Amino acid sequence: QVQLVESGGGSVQSGGSLRLSCEASGDTVSSNLMAWFRQAPGKEREGIATISRCGSTRYADSVNSRFTISRDNAKNTLFLQMNSLSLEDTAMYYCAARPTPTGSCFYTLNQNGYNYWGRGTQVTVSS
Repeated sequence: QVQLVESGGGSVQSGGSLRLSCEASGDTVSSNLMAWFRQAPGKEREGIATISRCGSTRYADSVNSRFTISRDNAKNTLFLQMNSLSLEDTAMYYCAARPTPTGSCFYTLNQNGYNYWGRGTQVTVSS
């Protein structure tokens, strides 16, 4: 069982930056496929970034080149650095985890592929 707690959300002006954190317990971020999802009001949950157990990363087109996913194994924490934020980035942001075999480079941005979820942290971008 993995427990995930997100933090770092808040209000920011368009063009600004935020760094989200997701602290894990019960298992290590390095033993899981980890991902960030977001859900805006009235929209479906969207997978935006993932980092596999082998360390490879993938991004949705909507955030590619603006967002960076990373993990700190010593702190057992997942991060999402978000730059050049726009109004369209306003959403609740969730981290998710899926146990995977050692060395696995498997990834998915489909929410059905994840077993464990945090409660989310709100990001609001204003003009």
